[in-house]
Amino acid sequence: MSSPGRPKSEYRSAQHEGTPVTTPRADASASPARVLVVDDNAINIDLVRFVLQADGLVVDAAADAAAALQLIEQACPDAILMDIQMPGMDGLEFTRLLKADPRRRHITIIAFTAYAMKGDEQKMRDAGCDGYISKPIDVKTFAADVRSFLPARSAD
Repeated sequence: MSSPGRPKSEYRSAQHEGTPVTTPRADASASPARVLVVDDNAINIDLVRFVLQADGLVVDAAADAAAALQLIEQACPDAILMDIQMPGMDGLEFTRLLKADPRRRHITIIAFTAYAMKGDEQKMRDAGCDGYISKPIDVKTFAADVRSFLPARSAD
């Protein structure tokens, strides 16, 4: 079963098994992409923020779905790195909520999780995730992995 609005064949994962990934940086005249990290682990947020900001992305962070919704209202992200296990509303439930909203369904949602088994991948896809990146991250390829999911941006 494919995610709403995205054929099954477009679901991707970022796993490179030691192969360097090269993703071209956005044109300097284009506005930087905005990524929202939704994760209840402060260490994960700090590491992700450090790596992505060093690569020129704008990074917002929220520890739960409620805080993430407030941030989305203030500045809609190009992509969301969504932890699956969080207190309160879990990442899959939050993904379903966002994908059911016509104003937000365009946001690329990347499951950001240690759950990387086949059955878990199907659950993420069924919830509406556009792909996944497994934890722990490889800091050498992480920014390129995230950029590979970002929609194309044009200069302002």
